[in-house]
Amino acid sequence: MPHLRNISSSLFFKLGCPTSRFFCEKWERALGPCGSVMALLLAMSLFSACRIDMHVQPRQNPLSRSDFFADQRSERPPVEGTVARGQLHEDSYLYTGKVGNTPGDYMPFPVTRQVLERGRERYNIYCSPCHSRVGDGNGFIPSRGFARKPPSFHDQRLQKAPLGYFYDVMTNGFGTMPDYASQVPPQDRWNIVAYIRALQLSQNATRADVPQGQTVPSGPPQFRSQPGSGATLPVIDSKKSLPAEEHK
Repeated sequence: MPHLRNISSSLFFKLGCPTSRFFCEKWERALGPCGSVMALLLAMSLFSACRIDMHVQPRQNPLSRSDFFADQRSERPPVEGTVARGQLHEDSYLYTGKVGNTPGDYMPFPVTRQVLERGRERYNIYCSPCHSRVGDGNGFIPSRGFARKPPSFHDQRLQKAPLGYFYDVMTNGFGTMPDYASQVPPQDRWNIVAYIRALQLSQNATRADVPQGQTVPSGPPQFRSQPGSGATLPVIDSKKSLPAEEHK
C-alpha cells in the first residue's frame, strides 16, 4: 500500500517528526501492506506531542498551592534586602516631604525658572480644575456644584503651611481630594509646590516686593506690527514692553 505509506510519511513530516518515514518503511517490510496503517496509528500515539512547544509547561496559577515550598505558597515574598529598580528612595525627604514625622519647609533642590515653568504646567493640568489657576479655590469643578469647595491657597493658614505639607497632600490626599501619586511623579510634585508658593506671593505681594525698575501695574504689551488676527498669533516686542528705566 504505497499510497498509505506516502500519506503517513508526509503527515508526520508536517507534524515535525521526520523519523516517521523510517518507521513506516520498516513496518511495511516487516508486516506487509498493512504495516503502513499500523505504523501510522502507532506514530500518531507516539509523536502526537512533538509540536506542543510551550502549550503545556510547569506553572502556578496566582495564589495557588505549591508543594515545592515548605509554606505551600506559590506567591513568594521579595528577597530580603533587595530593592526594585527605581525604588531605592535614599533621599527620604524628596519622597515624603517630611523630616521625621513633621512636614519640612524647604525645597529638596534649587528653584529655577525651569522648575517654576514645569510646576505651572503641571498645576494647570492637575490642580487648576478645582483650585483655579490663581489658587483661590474657584475652579471649574466647584463652580459646577462640587459638594465641597477646596480652600484657597491665599488663606492665612495655607500661606503659613510648610512646603512639605503641600507635597504630602498631593502624595496621600486630604479629605475629599484624592492622592495624585500615580499621576504626578515626585519631582513634578515638588515643582508644583514651588509654583504654589509663587502663586501665593503673586496674589499677596505689596509694592515693596516689586523689583526696582518695574511699574505696578505693568504697561500694556507692545506688539510687532499688527496684534494678530484669528489666523495669526500676536508677537510681543519685548524691548518696547520694558519699563522706561531699562531703556536708559
